[in-house]
Amino acid sequence: MRDIVKGEDAQIRAVGQVINHVAPDILLLTDIDFDAGLSAVAAFSDTLAQPYPHLYAALPNAGQQLGLDLNGDGYTGDARDALGYGRFLGDGGMAVLSRYPIMREDVVDLSGILWRDVLGSILPEVDGAPFPNTAIFDDLPVSSTGHWMVPIDIDGTRMTLLAFDATPPVFDGAEDFNGLRNRDEARLWQAVLEGHFGPAPTYPVLIGNANADPFDGEGFHDAITALLTHPALQTTNPRSAGAAEAATAAHAGPPELDTADWPEDGPGNLRVSYVLPAADLHVVDQGVFWPAPSDPLAALLDETGPHRIVWVDVALPQ
Repeated sequence: MRDIVKGEDAQIRAVGQVINHVAPDILLLTDIDFDAGLSAVAAFSDTLAQPYPHLYAALPNAGQQLGLDLNGDGYTGDARDALGYGRFLGDGGMAVLSRYPIMREDVVDLSGILWRDVLGSILPEVDGAPFPNTAIFDDLPVSSTGHWMVPIDIDGTRMTLLAFDATPPVFDGAEDFNGLRNRDEARLWQAVLEGHFGPAPTYPVLIGNANADPFDGEGFHDAITALLTHPALQTTNPRSAGAAEAATAAHAGPPELDTADWPEDGPGNLRVSYVLPAADLHVVDQGVFWPAPSDPLAALLDETGPHRIVWVDVALPQ
């Protein structure tokens, strides 16, 4: 809130300029800190060329402490012991900003669903024993940040965002705690689409940072591939000239589809963020804001961080 109000933070300013350029009607922000009055997201919205009249956010799992020792180091209370990595309550949440009314009373927050209850879940083990222990999974949700079903009223038609921000499948040990959790965060949406947590939503649009690439990088590729090919959704292929020119040589996936620009001596560039509309919506246009280096707009990316905004234009059947 302090940095937004002061207006001097280079990253906040750059992110706002990118949003102004893309001008989405509905926007999901990830890794934005949560406050109960939504003061920070409202203040950020007010810095944009066209502020968003409808906002939604809920307390993320990130930063919530339950006195658990999630990383098995014998201590509790640090960032890795929260329900999702977080240094304080509300650290790194999500927010939906919309020009269309958000049906707040109908939002379904699935962030409390236990990891062990996800269909097909695989829990981490060391030497055949649950890691760090069996009792942890009596309380640990699969969501590291949140899984929200957010219905939006599009001129009388209900469209439902399936919004999430998954844990990176790294920063763990041989038990692959984060890798397995990342896979099951995607699997939760597969279960929702197949009616395992109530009726399947109307006109679902999967949106968020899955932190998973179908071809490259750490973690499992099967869960995000299952969502990309799910019959309830349609595969989109938003691309950019900037990603195509910044291809990571050793990677197998199409470089033009990448959405994050990480160092070559690290993960390299990956496709981790997605907008996957319902199969019965018509995709009009799509892209990733990642201009080629020769494009003057590329200067906007100097301060935004590694992630690029993914956008998809859709038309309702009627």
